[in-house]
Parts: sequence; structure tokens; C-alpha cells
Amino acid sequence: GPVIARIEALRRGLGLLVAAVLAVAVAGCARQNPDVHLTIYAAASLRDALGVASAAYERVAPGTSMVIATDASATLRTQIEQGAPADVFLSADQGNPKVLVDGGFADGEAVDFARNTLVIVVPADNLAGVTSPLDLARAGLKIVAAGDQVPITTYARQVVTRLAALPGYPADFTAAYEANVVSMEGSVGAVVAKIELGEGDAALVYRTDALSASAVTVIEIPPEATVTATYAGVVLRASPERAAAHGFLDWLRGPDGVAILATFGFLPPP
Repeated sequence: GPVIARIEALRRGLGLLVAAVLAVAVAGCARQNPDVHLTIYAAASLRDALGVASAAYERVAPGTSMVIATDASATLRTQIEQGAPADVFLSADQGNPKVLVDGGFADGEAVDFARNTLVIVVPADNLAGVTSPLDLARAGLKIVAAGDQVPITTYARQVVTRLAALPGYPADFTAAYEANVVSMEGSVGAVVAKIELGEGDAALVYRTDALSASAVTVIEIPPEATVTATYAGVVLRASPERAAAHGFLDWLRGPDGVAILATFGFLPPP
């Protein structure tokens, strides 16, 4: 009868009200915790460390997912200049980020987030008998290096110049080193791979790459010839998630990010 009809109408109205309230609540949650997708372009030497760091950040920033693309820093910077859709660029030097800042591609200034040092690596069997940096100038030694556009090349040349100035090193040390270079690779990872395969006798690489390699022996560089590489990052102006990108970069250079990077051999930023 009429009473039952009114009860049914009331029930339907109450159901619609509950549905409306739930819709508003869900919409509010979506606004507060949107799904954020970040694409990080990073130097090849950061690959393993960022695999761990990105997973850790996704746990502390719910709703955030990350894709890490690694390559030589200069290669990535060029891709960004040509319109590649990255949110953050993490370089193995300060120079490539500065180019993006000066070119108007960055949202804000570049910030330092880590440092690295250089070591010499030789194949695990060390058939060439390399025992010190002095051997890098020995006639016939096969040195694997990186290309001119790869940041480590600048650092390696600085190391060689400093070694050449040490007592006991020949006047032609730099020229002899350069004469021994048999290949120039596109990234530090490629350099290490060639040494692991025995396709070269020695190479100057980042300590972090040496630590992650499985078939190399490390030879230290004297402290007075050591060069420290400073890694810098920028948020890109074209990113649709600039606030979230800044959040990740700030976290990476903060205590939690620095602690994770340290487990892979990176030093904290200056």
C-alpha cells in the first residue's frame, strides 16, 4: 500500500545519498593521492643504485610509480633537448645539467646529490700483470676508455694529468697512456664489460661500477691523484609532474637517498 511505497522511496533516496557521499569521498581521496608517474633519465653508473632507491621512494610516496632509463649522461641530455619525455635528469657530472639549465629546459637550478671516485680495473686474471697506475703507460698495454662525450673521460684525463706530475712517473706518461687506448666506449658500463670479458688490460672507471662488477680486480689511485666526480640533477620544465619530481630529487639528496646510494659506494653530496 501507500506506506510500503513511501518506505521504498525513502530507501531509494537513502541509497542515492550514500552513493553520492561515497563518490565525493572517493573523489577527494583521488585529489589528495593522485597516481604520479615519474620518468627518470640517469647516468649509467646509477642504474643499480636507482633500482633500489626508486623502490624505496615508491614506498614512502604512495601512488608514485617510477621508470628509470639509464645511458651516458651526454646522450640523455641530448635526448631531453630533442624532446624526450623525462621528469628528472640525474647526471654523472655538473656540466650536462648546467647545459639544460642554461638552455631553458630545467625547472630551477641543478642540485648536487652524490659524488663518486675513480679506480683502475683490470680483468680478474690480470694476465697483463698490472699492479700500479704507472703500468698504464707501459708499451703494448690495452686500455679501454670512454668516448669524449662521456663525463668519466674528463675525470680520467684529470687523473692521468695528476699521475704524470707525481715523482717517479715519466715525462711522457700522458702521451704513453693515450697511445695505449684501444677503444672508446659509449658508457662506463660498456668499459667495465670489456674489461670483464678480457678485451682490454685496464681501464679507469667509477668506484661504484668496479664494486658492482663480478670479474675485475681493483687497483687504487694514489690520494694525491684522485679525482672526485660530483653528480647533479635537475627537474625538467616540460615535466607534467614538476612538484612530484622535485619531491623525489629532494628525497634522493636527503638522508634516506644518500644512505641508499652509500651502499653502492657513492659519497654524499658536497
